Amino acid sequence: MAIVEAEKLAYEYIRRDDEGNVDGVVRALDGVDLKVERGQFIAVLGGNGSGKSTLAKHINAILYPAEGTVTVDGLDTSKEENIWEIRQKAGMVFQNPDNQIIGSVVEEDVGFGPENMGIPTKEIWERVDESLKILGMDEYRKHSPSRLSGGQKQRVAIAGVVAMHPSCIIMDEPTAMLDPSGRREVIRAARALNDVEKITVILITHYMEEVIHADRVFVMDHGRIAMSGTPREIFSRVEELKKLRLDVPQATMLSYELKAAGLPLPDGILSEEELVDKLCQLYVTM
Repeated sequence: MAIVEAEKLAYEYIRRDDEGNVDGVVRALDGVDLKVERGQFIAVLGGNGSGKSTLAKHINAILYPAEGTVTVDGLDTSKEENIWEIRQKAGMVFQNPDNQIIGSVVEEDVGFGPENMGIPTKEIWERVDESLKILGMDEYRKHSPSRLSGGQKQRVAIAGVVAMHPSCIIMDEPTAMLDPSGRREVIRAARALNDVEKITVILITHYMEEVIHADRVFVMDHGRIAMSGTPREIFSRVEELKKLRLDVPQATMLSYELKAAGLPLPDGILSEEELVDKLCQLYVTM
């Protein structure tokens, strides 16, 4: 059974004027079909207004479908009696870690979620220890979150979700407010959670380089799934991505331009290392 499944999912935002009168309706999701298997690392790409964050909020039952269904581990997100269990199974990490961190000490913040779940005190501290070690933040456990870097704060926020032992973690543009170093920290942590801890990860992002190791990529546009496939399949379609106002990884773009100039390079090169390897192979055979 899929851990997350959306079928014909639709959602509308009501736009109101200054006096509160209905001024229009925006269809943010329009017939989305999506399936995530347990243990996968999934990336969802799209420009501003494509619907990717709205989709993320449906998986965590923050929003409910106007049409269609979303299920998490077989539980219908539209049924109120399922919400508590769904939010334990599908943890959410947001853009700004400051909006998610509430404790004055790192270890207290990480333990907040399990405490609200009614976990016994001894097990809470075991979970805090485990989560901080997994995220590489154990040495900062006695620090104030306010004294951490952006990347470190985001790892604390992720540790707080991991401590609740979810089956799936949805990361809604977790690196959008971070510098390149912080982005690398968070993506490494996300990959480790998936590779080592076998937690299903759904990464919502607009940074192309963050998705090259995903199992599957969904590209959204105007509330619909415009493209889906492996990273190599998606980034082989450079012209289609350009039409959707999306970039591609730098190595992919460079190899695309070199191929257009006449070099016999394959489509969908994803990294600098892969590009260098292919160019070296060409040099040897020349």
